[in-house]
Amino acid sequence: MSRNRKRSANVLLDYRGLILGLGLLVTGVFGLLVLLTPLGGKVKNGLGELLSKRPAKVEKENGPQASEKTQSGESLSPLEADPDPQFPRGTLRPLSDTNIRSLSKGINLKVVFDAEQGELASVERDDDDSYVAEYSLKVRMPRPATSLSEVALTSPHLMEVFPGLREMIPRAKVSAWYRQLYANKAARLKSDVGRLSEILSRHNFYDCETILNLRSEATGQRLFLMQAEMDVVSDGSDGDRLPQMPEAIVNSTNYQPFTSYRWRKTGSTPNPMIAGWENRIGNAKKELEDPAVGQDRAAWLKSRMKMLETGIADMKFASFLIAEYDPFIVIPVNIVKDRRDPYAPNIGDFAIVLHGRAAYPAIVGDAGPTYKVGEASLRMAREINTNATPYSRPVSDLTVTYLVFPRSADDPKRAPDYGHWRARCAELVNQVGGLGEGVELHEWINLLPAK
Repeated sequence: MSRNRKRSANVLLDYRGLILGLGLLVTGVFGLLVLLTPLGGKVKNGLGELLSKRPAKVEKENGPQASEKTQSGESLSPLEADPDPQFPRGTLRPLSDTNIRSLSKGINLKVVFDAEQGELASVERDDDDSYVAEYSLKVRMPRPATSLSEVALTSPHLMEVFPGLREMIPRAKVSAWYRQLYANKAARLKSDVGRLSEILSRHNFYDCETILNLRSEATGQRLFLMQAEMDVVSDGSDGDRLPQMPEAIVNSTNYQPFTSYRWRKTGSTPNPMIAGWENRIGNAKKELEDPAVGQDRAAWLKSRMKMLETGIADMKFASFLIAEYDPFIVIPVNIVKDRRDPYAPNIGDFAIVLHGRAAYPAIVGDAGPTYKVGEASLRMAREINTNATPYSRPVSDLTVTYLVFPRSADDPKRAPDYGHWRARCAELVNQVGGLGEGVELHEWINLLPAK
């Protein structure tokens, strides 16, 4: 190597050493600034942020959030380190063809679906509270109509047909039987709340608009007023007036030959329903002769036979109204049996049914359930609506007004006399203001076949 080349190399080494020395000096000064001055804190924070952001930047560049691939090349969904699924919740409405809706009896059925994060499946499957269906029945109890405007709300012609209400309603009191009726309905709902197929329907729950106790200041005549719908009763029998009835009725296990209104039988023609009941007793005896009949079934048959024998004896002694021919109304059994309330109707009391601009004379002829009101005989129903049948009510809205004159029944009770019923109703309604101008009581025609 020449002397000039050696000299150049030594100079280069000197420069490198000088540069390295300057670099170390700058690094040292920078280190002191970081450690000893406020600027150092800012620098450290800036470096921390840069370092913390660097991995995310690298991940984004390298693509770890993109879909991974299996060895076969299929794409996989990205995996979350801390999954937080959004569970659906809220109010759902079942499809119209679901079974639970078909059992809901007019209830506005709502289903709430609510899910939340839980423990391991092996833990949750052993916890009864992890998978629960809850059902809540909410009912608003109605208040009774009390004012003239409220009473006329469902029956716009009521004041025209029966103007005496203008004087009596301002002093009227809500009957205790209205509150008792809805208390009975609520009790029945509670007892059947788990059986949607048996629970009261919305229609039958709200079947009464009001029950009022009215009294004329001029005459002192009391009046029981009830606004409701009208369902149909098709019971009753009387051999003296109707010696023959259709075989389908005579042999029916559902048709009831009795009504609460009864009188002592006067003729010798047997009640046509007796034959059907005797046949049922004969069938029960034959079944009891079978040694294969179980004890429970045998006990039921014997009890049934006793009931049938008691009923036959009753049919031999008394006669009853016939719903297809006699105009009468039905009042809950707990009301008709009460003798303490001076306004409570009893069996045989005279009554007037108002619907539209028509007034129909009748009597309280039968007793019904304690949780239901608004029932009348098939004869009454067909007069109001010719399409009425035992299975089709004549009036579904709360537009029928039932007026009952308490403690007005004839004593002793006797076979229906429609002319007498009409005259008594006219006499009684005149004591509470009378019917409106141009309104006359309906005149019932005897439709029973001639003897």
